[in-house]
Amino acid sequence: MLKMSDLSCGYGTKIIINRINLHIKKGEFVCIIGPNGSGKTTLLKAITRIIKPAKGNIFLEGRDLNNIDKREIAKKMAVVSQNLPIVSMTVKEFVLLGRTPHYKTLQLLENESDIEVVEHAISMTGIERLQNSLMSEISGGEVQLSLIARALAQEPWILLLDEPTAHLDITHQVNILDLIKRLNKDYQLTVIIILHDLNLASEYCDRLILMNNGQITKTGTPEEVLNSIDLEEVYKTLVVVEKNPLSNKPFVLIVPEEVKKHCGR
Repeated sequence: MLKMSDLSCGYGTKIIINRINLHIKKGEFVCIIGPNGSGKTTLLKAITRIIKPAKGNIFLEGRDLNNIDKREIAKKMAVVSQNLPIVSMTVKEFVLLGRTPHYKTLQLLENESDIEVVEHAISMTGIERLQNSLMSEISGGEVQLSLIARALAQEPWILLLDEPTAHLDITHQVNILDLIKRLNKDYQLTVIIILHDLNLASEYCDRLILMNNGQITKTGTPEEVLNSIDLEEVYKTLVVVEKNPLSNKPFVLIVPEEVKKHCGR
C-alpha cells in the first residue's frame, strides 16, 4: 500500500528524518511512537506531501507520490491533524469539505451522492446530534470526531492521524480509538497514527514503529517493541513493562524520581 525507500527530509537545509525504509500493508493499524523531536510528525508530513523529500522516495501502490496528482492522493489518503480548526460553519458543512477532492470539473456544490457519503460519515462517528452545531461551540472530543468524519467523507484507503487523542479525557480517548479500530477492521482501512501514550498504542495497534533521532529504532508488534531495554534507551527514563491483566498486552509503568531513590536506581 505504502512504501518509503531511503527517505530523508526536513525543513530547509535541516534534515529531521534520515534514510527511512518502511512498508505499510493494506489493512494494517500502525502506530508511530517515540520521544518529542524524533521525527514522527515530519514523517507524516512527508507522506502527505506537505514537505518534499530531500532524498529517497515514497510510493503509493507502487507509484512515486511525486508523480500523483494532489486531488488523486486526497481520494486515497485522509489526514486528521493536531491543529483544531477554528471555523464559522456547522459540523455538517465542515464534514462536507471532505468531498472536495471528488468534485467533478466545474462542480461548485455537493450533489446527492456527496450528501449520502457525508451523512454516512456522520453516522459512523456518532455525531448526528451535532451536525447543525457550530464547530466553534462543540467540545474538543466532538471536534476530533468531526475531523475524523471529514476524513471519512473523502472515502480514503489510508487514514493518517497525528495525536488524535491529545488533550482529551480517557472517555474520549477510548471512544475515538474504538471507532478507528472498528473502521480498520470493518472496512480494511489502513491506519497510520501517531500516539504519545504507549499504553494506548499497545492496546489498539497491530504494529509499532519506534523512532528516535530521525530514524526507526525498532518495528514490530507491541510485545516486540514495548520492553524496558528499548524504551529506556530511547526515552532516557526508567520504566517497568508488565502485562495488562485483561488484554494481555504490554503495559508501561513510569517510575517517579522518589520511587527510583527507594529502589536504588
